Amino acid sequence: MNIIEERGRFKETRRIYEAALLSFCGVDGYDVYNCSLPFFWKGKRYMYGRIERRAEWMRSLVRLFEETKKDEWTLVPESMMYQLEDPYISIIDRQLVLGGTHVRMKGNKLDTYYGYFYRGTELEDLRYFTTGPDYMKDIRLVELEDGTIGVFSRPRNEEILKKHGSESMMGFLMINSLDELTADLIENAPFIEGLFEDGEWGGCNQAYLLDSRKIGIIGHLSYSYADSMGVKQSAYMNMSFVFDPGTRAVNNYKIIGTRDCYLEGPAKMPHLVDCAFTSGIVMRSDGKVDLYSGLGDCNQGRITIDNPFEGY
Repeated sequence: MNIIEERGRFKETRRIYEAALLSFCGVDGYDVYNCSLPFFWKGKRYMYGRIERRAEWMRSLVRLFEETKKDEWTLVPESMMYQLEDPYISIIDRQLVLGGTHVRMKGNKLDTYYGYFYRGTELEDLRYFTTGPDYMKDIRLVELEDGTIGVFSRPRNEEILKKHGSESMMGFLMINSLDELTADLIENAPFIEGLFEDGEWGGCNQAYLLDSRKIGIIGHLSYSYADSMGVKQSAYMNMSFVFDPGTRAVNNYKIIGTRDCYLEGPAKMPHLVDCAFTSGIVMRSDGKVDLYSGLGDCNQGRITIDNPFEGY
């Protein structure tokens, strides 16, 4: 799709029923953003959040927060601290799987980054079990009906840009257990074709097994442009599509949220004013969904929208 035209159509037809900025207690002096989805575990509702001082880069920690009232989250005292960015969670074989991006420095400069994965049944005792490929973020897992595990990859490099025109691709494969999850396997996941046009990039942020046995993807779709002041913006939007793991067909691919759908708030840097980095959706009792997203690399927002997987 033409991303500019599609964004214009979305703006004319979007329906936002509710919007909020999340507040986080117990982390004074730090921003919390690019969080995991809220999840229930042993009767309580939690969320992992990326915490970082506004003026710093690549010094993030991931901490656990408990919901204390609507849109308010409080740090769980003495919870584990993970040297990660952008946490995400999945439930696989009745275990909680926590993933996030680990940044490796050389001196004061970025050397590389890769996904770290932890698993377990006790939040205070998740155990590391594997690492993803170098320079790959946004690896996501989903348990399928037969117990196999769908794995989504997101390689992004110059070779992909030259070959495909887009800065990143999404790959998909299936494994039989978490013990099979390795960097080599993820690196070689076959690509899902046709998702991104020239100059675009994106990836999967959360995957859901649907009633149709297909996989619902909530992800991010990104591109760059110069704003009216000439500042180059990195636009990150919330998108969704339905993926058939058998045929690898993509259906109902669409934008479901942009930064201006959420309440106003600051951005960490001028080029991140238009950034809504997707966390995922949570079903509501009224049939709608709450869509969560990091905003401007310093806030976390929520909007209520129609279910993007209605009919699937």
